[in-house]
Amino acid sequence: MSITIKNLTHVYNEGMPFEKTALSNINIEIETGEFVGIIGHTGSGKSTLIQMFNGLLKPTKGEVYINHENIHGDKTNKKEIRQKVGLVFQYPEYQLFEMTVKEDVAFGPKNLGLSKEEVEERVKYALDAVGLDESYYEKSPFELSGGQKRRVAIAGVLAMNPDTLILDEPTAGLDPKGRNELFEQLQKMHKELGLTIVLISHSMEDVARYVQKLFVLYKGQVAYQGTPREVFAHGKKLEEIGLAMPQIRYIMEALKDKGMDVTEDVLTVEEAAAKLIAYLKVKGEA
Repeated sequence: MSITIKNLTHVYNEGMPFEKTALSNINIEIETGEFVGIIGHTGSGKSTLIQMFNGLLKPTKGEVYINHENIHGDKTNKKEIRQKVGLVFQYPEYQLFEMTVKEDVAFGPKNLGLSKEEVEERVKYALDAVGLDESYYEKSPFELSGGQKRRVAIAGVLAMNPDTLILDEPTAGLDPKGRNELFEQLQKMHKELGLTIVLISHSMEDVARYVQKLFVLYKGQVAYQGTPREVFAHGKKLEEIGLAMPQIRYIMEALKDKGMDVTEDVLTVEEAAAKLIAYLKVKGEA
């Protein structure tokens, strides 16, 4: 499912004393099946932008197109579109409320009026997708680890059968193990289910490792966009607007400053390790 934003501006409390422009003249395009990241300092407009993607907010100016259809068009069925664009806010596990994992994930499909067989099929599909097998079905979601709760909450959205999954800081509050497990599952879902995934994150390491396209918001505008490598090439400019590069970049820069003939143009620890091994092999042969 593609998402196209054209000349979008959004003003909160327009015409009132506390008027605030959250987004200004935004133009972005997300292709079907892409894994996209959105980064920006607190208050840059990230959360407002993702609420445009399924019509939770209506722009003050501009258009939002889902699969080339104006989401706010007179003949558009917003309910159908919202079912195709799954939105997962921060700490979605706070919305878990049923007695078992299975019942919680089934809640949405049941409210669509689906048959018992269809509901069970969707529950299995969604829980399989997030890596939770049948041994979890009858467990209370409140007895699970933080990362497992997060995956149950995401499964609840997946059970609505969306084409696009939008996640606002999905790893917030998770320990490193839960964080890695969740991202492994997201990457698996992206590849195996063909989902379009949009990720808001404050972690430069996460977006550098997982996303294909990156948008940088600053004061409600798109400051940079491109592949992670293209965006992080603007390292000094990113620092000026309150962001940073992946930590491994700073380590490689420090090594280069100390005289090691290595490139600092890396995004992940694995890339850095490969560069350092190549360097050490050359040094050993000299």
